[in-house]
Amino acid sequence: QVQLVESGGGLVQPGGSLRLSCAASGSIFSIYGMGWYRQAPGKQRELVAVIISGGSTNYADSVKGRFTISRDNAKNTVYLQMNSLKPEDTAVYYCNADLAGPGWAVKNYWGQGTQVTVSS
Repeated sequence: QVQLVESGGGLVQPGGSLRLSCAASGSIFSIYGMGWYRQAPGKQRELVAVIISGGSTNYADSVKGRFTISRDNAKNTVYLQMNSLKPEDTAVYYCNADLAGPGWAVKNYWGQGTQVTVSS
């Protein structure tokens, strides 16, 4: 079994900061890429940021310069530092990972999501 567990969401005022964490646990042999997606009410899920095993990153244009994705390979954990938050960042944020789990089968996994609300 493989699980992705997110934490760190909450309510923050515009201009504030939050740090999301996502820890992968279970029978994991290798993690190739981890990332964050978000889904606002009435909208499709969209990519926020990804980081691959070599450390390369990619961001949605809407968050460039404000969000930073990082990864602790020893802990199988990915982080999303979110600064200068805007009301339009309000969404459920989901962790995503491509990894080799039980039997070295490479699959895509999702976390359960964590709510981020930016409001005064």
